[in-house]
Amino acid sequence: MTDYSIPRPVSGDVVELILDDHRLFESLMREMRDSSSDRAGARDAFAAVLVAHGEAEEQQVYPRLRRKDAIDEHEAEHGEEEHAEINQALLELLECKGTDTQKFDDAVEKVNEVLQHHLTEEELTILNPARDEVSEADRQALGSAFLKVRGEHLDAGVTVETVRALVQDAHAEGLLEDEDD
Repeated sequence: MTDYSIPRPVSGDVVELILDDHRLFESLMREMRDSSSDRAGARDAFAAVLVAHGEAEEQQVYPRLRRKDAIDEHEAEHGEEEHAEINQALLELLECKGTDTQKFDDAVEKVNEVLQHHLTEEELTILNPARDEVSEADRQALGSAFLKVRGEHLDAGVTVETVRALVQDAHAEGLLEDEDD
């Protein structure tokens, strides 16, 4: 597996938990850019937490924030589209045979580009409304639901096949444009 530790909190405010994962993504991105680090280990940890995080947001966070009118349908769908774009870039990264190639460096750069765009938008358009419009008790309950799904996905593990299936599902749901479009 990996020597990179993925934190497994058991409770917390969903906004803070999501932000903690965002900072973890950024740290693992730095590790993947560092030629002296365990880039393969960083990539494995990054893929595991990225998929677990995205799936937990889509299954628990976005639907509940919509029900609480903290976000609208467009914001939830846009978040899902961006997760699909990130998963597509992640698939390219996972398909790289080695970690000491220009192809790997280019794939890291592509993932970082789509990820940073998503983190900025999500923090502004989803997490800020959640802070302002959702009670602390509801954010704590949502944090528990988020962590449960996140943990299930971390326990199941992530493979290139897992990510390929997520990308294929996103294409089928119309979340990603076909290369032909």
